[in-house]
Amino acid sequence: MTLDKVADHFLVPKHEIVPEDRVEEILKKYGTNLNNLPRVLKDDPSVVEIGAKKGDVVKITRSSLTAGKAVYFRLVF
Repeated sequence: MTLDKVADHFLVPKHEIVPEDRVEEILKKYGTNLNNLPRVLKDDPSVVEIGAKKGDVVKITRSSLTAGKAVYFRLVF
């Protein structure tokens, strides 16, 4: 089996760049600031694949046995 993209693997959750105009809304919703977000490296294969750059916020959507779907936000570092 050959995968064309990292995102095609069944263990890799969906990654997407949060538009800049929505970042403040998300930070306010969760009562935090950009510096308190967990980080993901700019050379992470999933981050590279979606074209995110240092300073972008990435939304990661994972499957969860208890919640069905779990959403995480990471700052590209």
